[in-house]
Amino acid sequence: MSQKQKDRQADNDFSKTGHQADRPWIFRTYAGHSTAKASNELYHSNLANGQTGLSVAFDLPTQTGYDSDHRLASGEVGKVGVPVCHLGDMRALFNNIPLEKMNTSMTINATAPWLLALYIAAAEEKGADVSTLQGTVQNDIIKEYLSRGTYICPPAPSLRMITDVAAYTREHLPKWNPMNVCSYHLQEAGATPEEELAFALATAIAVLDDLKDKVPAAAFPSMVGRISFFVNAGIRFVTEMCKMRAFVELWDEICLTRYDVQDPKFRRFRYGVQVNSLGLTEQQPENNVYRILIEMLSVTLSKNARARAVQLPAWNEALGLPRPWDQQWSLRMQQILAFETDLLEYDDLFEGNPAVERKVTALKKGTMAELVQIDSMGDMQKKIEYMKSRLVESNAARIAGIETGSTTVIGVNKFQNGEPSPLTAGDDNIMISDPSAEADQIKRLKKWRVSRDGEAVSTALAALKAAALSDTNIMIPSIAAAKAGVTTGEWADVIRNAFGQYRGPTGVSHNPSNRTEDLDKIRDRVSVVSKKLGRRLKFLMGKPGLDGHSNGAEQIAARARDCGMDITYEGIRLTPDEIIKAIRRDDVHVVGLSILSGSHILLVSEMMDKMREQDLGHIPVVVGGIIPDDDIITLAKMGVSRIYTPKDFELNRIMDDIVILADPSVPNSRKNQTNKSN
Repeated sequence: MSQKQKDRQADNDFSKTGHQADRPWIFRTYAGHSTAKASNELYHSNLANGQTGLSVAFDLPTQTGYDSDHRLASGEVGKVGVPVCHLGDMRALFNNIPLEKMNTSMTINATAPWLLALYIAAAEEKGADVSTLQGTVQNDIIKEYLSRGTYICPPAPSLRMITDVAAYTREHLPKWNPMNVCSYHLQEAGATPEEELAFALATAIAVLDDLKDKVPAAAFPSMVGRISFFVNAGIRFVTEMCKMRAFVELWDEICLTRYDVQDPKFRRFRYGVQVNSLGLTEQQPENNVYRILIEMLSVTLSKNARARAVQLPAWNEALGLPRPWDQQWSLRMQQILAFETDLLEYDDLFEGNPAVERKVTALKKGTMAELVQIDSMGDMQKKIEYMKSRLVESNAARIAGIETGSTTVIGVNKFQNGEPSPLTAGDDNIMISDPSAEADQIKRLKKWRVSRDGEAVSTALAALKAAALSDTNIMIPSIAAAKAGVTTGEWADVIRNAFGQYRGPTGVSHNPSNRTEDLDKIRDRVSVVSKKLGRRLKFLMGKPGLDGHSNGAEQIAARARDCGMDITYEGIRLTPDEIIKAIRRDDVHVVGLSILSGSHILLVSEMMDKMREQDLGHIPVVVGGIIPDDDIITLAKMGVSRIYTPKDFELNRIMDDIVILADPSVPNSRKNQTNKSN
C-alpha cells in the first residue's frame, strides 16, 4: 500500500459514527501448487489483488516428510500444495517477497520445525532481521492423529517438537506464533461445536503443560499469549458465532485458573479461520458462494470474538482445484465486507443479547464436561483414541441427518432441480495441475543433491540425530541442516529413525454401532449374499497414497460394518502392496479405495495392475474421491466397477452397490455398469 493510500485510509478510519473504526482482519488465501516458482507467481498476483498476508499450502510429500522422488510421493507432487524439498525451493517460493514485512501462515505440522528452519534460513539469506519475522506455523500434530493424518511420529516426541519450536521462537522470533491449535479439521471430521471446543482446548492444554518446563517461569505467561488458534465456521452461523464467544471466555478462564496468567492481554483468544469446506457441494456449486459468505459472518460480526485473519475457500473446491479467478472472488467477498460496509464502525453487536448468552453458556457447559472426561484419562494415547472414536460417531450422525433429510442441504436433498450453471460450463472451469510439474521438480531436486557439499550435509544430519536423541532443541540443528542443503526427506528420515513411526487409531470399531435404523433391508440382503458366498461378505476399505483425509473412508467402513459386512480397514497411507497383502490375507469380496488428493489415476492404475498380476483381477473395485468427469471415464476403462464423488452422499446406495458386486448370482453385465455410481 502506498503512503497516499495509507493517508486516505487513515482519513476514512474516522467513521460516520464519530469514532475510530476497527482495523480489518488479515486477508489471506490458502494457496500453493505445482512448483515453488508457480506458487510464487500466484502469491504475487494475490498480493497485488489486495491480500494482506500469505497462507502457504504444502503438498502431501512435504507435509509427511518425503522428497519429491520418493516412491510414496509418486503422483502426489504439487497436487494439494507446493513441494518444498530444500532451501532452494524455499528461496523460489518467496522470491521478491520481503519476508520481514510479510505475515506468513504455513499449514504444516509433522515437518513444522523443518519448514520453519527453511523459512528462517531463506530470510537470513535475504538479509532480514529474523527477530522481525511475523507469522505462524500450524504445528498442531495432535489434530493430525484425529482428522488430517499427516503425522509421522508417536505423540510424545511429536509434542516435544511442538514445544521445541515454541521455546526457540520465544528466544529468536518474538513476533512469531509457534502454534495454531487447529480445530478446523475437527469440524471437517464431524465434530459437534462442543467437541470442537473441547478437543482444541485439550490440545492447547497438553502443549502448555509440556512447554512450562522449557521456558523460564517469568516468560511463560507471554508464551501462553503467543498460542493462537485456527478454527472452522460452519453454516449454522448463529451457533458458530456463539461458539467463538465461548472459545474466548473458556480460554480466558483456563489461562487464569490453570496457568495463573494475570495479564489479560496474554489471555486473549487470538485466532484465524477458514470457513467450512465440508459443506461445499458438488451439486449446484454456485450455491457455495452464499454458504461461504454466511459462514464468514459468524467470525466477523461479533467484535468481542472477531477473527484476526480470514481465508475463504473457493466456490468450486468440491469440483477440483480452484483457478486464480475463483480465489480472487473469495478475496473480494472479504474486502467488500471490511471496506464497503459499516461493520467495523460499531461496538460488539451481541453484548447482552439473552439468546446469545444462553447459547454461549450451554456450549461452555458441554465443553467443560468433555474436558473433564478427557483430562481424567491421563495418557495421551487414550485421549487420542477416545477423541477419534467420538469424531467418527459424530460424523456418522451428521451424514445420517443429510441422508434422512432431517438436515437440509439445498441442491443435495432439497430443491435438487434447477437451471444449469454457466459457471461450470466449458473445459476450463477448474484449474488443471501441470502434468510436467512433478518431473520438473524431481529434475531440480536431483540437481540440488549433486551441487551441494556432501560432507556438510553428513555433518548436519549427524548433529540433527544427536539432538533428537538428547534434550537439545530440534530447531538449532534443523536450521544448520537447512543451510547445509539437507532435503525434507533426509530431515524426516532422521526423525523417523530417532523417534519411530506411528499409525494412529482409525476410530472404526469392529463392533456395530446403535445407528442401524433404515438398514434392515440391506442387512437382510447382506445375509442372503453371505449364504451364497459360503461366509460373511468381506469388504476392504483402503486408503492408498499419502492422502490422510480419512473421513469418507471411515464412514464407508462403519456403514458397511453396520450393514452386517465383515470389514477390513487399516487406516491411512497404505502402499498398494500393503493393501493387496490384506486383500489376499482376508480373502476379500469387494475392494473400496478412497483418494482425495487428486492422484487417483496413478494410484488406481497401480492397484489394478498389481491385482491382475497376482490373480486378484476378478475382485470388484470401487473408488471414491474428487474425480472429474474425464477421469471417471479413464477409471472405468481400467476396470473400476463403481466410482463415487461428493455427489454420492447416500451411503446406503453405495452399500447396495457393494452387495450387488459381491453377489455371485448377479451377471457381470450388471456388475460392470460403471460410468460413475448407479
